[in-house]
Amino acid sequence: MKISDAASGMTSATLGAAFLMATSAIGPGFLTQTTVFTVSLGTSFGFVILLSLMLDLGAQVNIWRVVVASGRRAPELAGAVFPGLGHVLTVLIVLGGLAFNIGNVAGAGLGLDALAGVPVVWGAGISGALSAMLFMSREAGKTMDRVARALGFLMILLTGWVAFSAHPPVLQALKHTFWPEKIDMLAVLTIVGGTVGGYISFAGAHRLLAAGIKGNSHVPLATKSAFTGIGVATLMRGLLFLAAIGVVAGGAAIDPANPPASIFAVAGEAGYRFFGLVMWSAAVTSVLGCSFTSVSFLTASFPALLKYEKPLLLGFILFSTLAFAAFGKPVQALIIAGALNGLILPLALAALLLAARKPLLTGDYRPSSFWLLAGWLVVLVMGAMAVVAMKTLMQG
Repeated sequence: MKISDAASGMTSATLGAAFLMATSAIGPGFLTQTTVFTVSLGTSFGFVILLSLMLDLGAQVNIWRVVVASGRRAPELAGAVFPGLGHVLTVLIVLGGLAFNIGNVAGAGLGLDALAGVPVVWGAGISGALSAMLFMSREAGKTMDRVARALGFLMILLTGWVAFSAHPPVLQALKHTFWPEKIDMLAVLTIVGGTVGGYISFAGAHRLLAAGIKGNSHVPLATKSAFTGIGVATLMRGLLFLAAIGVVAGGAAIDPANPPASIFAVAGEAGYRFFGLVMWSAAVTSVLGCSFTSVSFLTASFPALLKYEKPLLLGFILFSTLAFAAFGKPVQALIIAGALNGLILPLALAALLLAARKPLLTGDYRPSSFWLLAGWLVVLVMGAMAVVAMKTLMQG
């Protein structure tokens, strides 16, 4: 292989990993959480997006750099720091992933219903089957990368059009992004948890390992890929925020049973169809990212399962689809799942920051003081907010 070809392959893989992370974050829960908190906080939700961006960078960049430098998946690193911790993280990640994947499959069903009038349960089943077929393909990894990139760009374009149509108060939103009128710690925890918590933190990093990108020499690529993924997810949330605040400022009612649909409906029938396409795209890409990452944790913790990787992927998707058919998808469940994912972040990030200081795990890689400080600040801030938010949830 020529050097130029190899470089091109790495660029494709890092971009694919970035979009896998971003589109894993941009699921039905992402759309629902952003809309719900925009309604409750108004233009001050811009501050939540800004704060979550800074926390996301401190967490995500550290995780990707350590995973790629070591060439080991997160459970292996955590287990090397504290015996048994890798298994604990795997249980938390897989359970959280299943909770989100039920919502992802449901969102795919809702999307096809809005787009083409397909009954929700049938739409969920069709989407689950398509996702499973992708994993059965010969070059599943590359296909997943292409699907994530294409649908990611599509979601941004459609949401941008709706945001423009909603005529949001941009100057007021910009002002309150830096000087908020009110702050909600549960909103911050939930938004960060929905963007970088749980399995999402590791989706892109594990994808890079699967593509053969590992070692200290590839840390700059991992850093660039992490920045790209967080940038895409933040752009999408910002556009959805502007669309939502424009609709709310215009006096339109938000349907509590399906908040994001109310935002896109401002653009009329075409907007509602766009909502269906965005919801389906967000849901299917999240099914892919969630399934891939959760199973990567299982096979890392239990290497004997590696030869059953494809059956595990099929089982993960099938279970999520059947669970939705049996129990449905309450909006509140997605809000709580995002908050719980935020609780996983301090534990997982602390383990990897400790692993970064062990030459036996990361070789020549030495994290900079800046990124170490940023990472530990995220651990402290998210840990403190997790305690406050859990008290709020229990009191509520």
